[in-house]
Amino acid sequence: MRLVIVEDQLLLREGLARLFVDAGHDVVGSVGDAEAVPSIVSAVAPDLLIVDVRMPPTFTDEGLRLARRSKEEHPDVGVLVLSQHVETASALDLLGLGGFGYLLKDRVLAIDEFLAAAQRVADGGSALDPEVVRHLVAAGRTDDPIATLSVREREVLSLMAEGLTNVGIARRLTLSERTVEAHVRHVLLKLDVPEHAEGNRRVLAVLAYLRTLSTTR
Repeated sequence: MRLVIVEDQLLLREGLARLFVDAGHDVVGSVGDAEAVPSIVSAVAPDLLIVDVRMPPTFTDEGLRLARRSKEEHPDVGVLVLSQHVETASALDLLGLGGFGYLLKDRVLAIDEFLAAAQRVADGGSALDPEVVRHLVAAGRTDDPIATLSVREREVLSLMAEGLTNVGIARRLTLSERTVEAHVRHVLLKLDVPEHAEGNRRVLAVLAYLRTLSTTR
């Protein structure tokens, strides 16, 4: 995997680069501000762009604007946004573009899971931080269909939203694939999502529902 890292904190930027290099990936760009990124991405054509949400000069939403521009200009490039805090509205807005991930910076400490999420995004999948998912699920009102889900079904929904496949969910929850398939089917039915919506379409359908929950906050 070829990637470009955009992070204004030097130590974190170098740490991320070392993490990916040690895992056998190729860091083809590493910068501390967003201005030069569009030309770099055009020149090196990375598989993945990792960008901090808050970048110079205003430290507000430079990273998110860069993420959107990058997806619009280079839809095949995966974009993984790292944030210090949960910002649900912006995360869900960009997830619909595909090949996009939104993780809290603390998630980097879970190295294997972080690298797997990065690879998933580079491959065109999605990755939504578990804390963001919990934040949204907790926002559901009692009159929402999500309130009808069992505890296990909510766990499965959360992992679906993170971008995991049925196999990945089965491994995470130590369940059989058949059991997971049953839980997924029940979740889709209860949320009124068509059973035939599979793969990324399935995840995006569930995230579309979760997006409605964010408006209740």
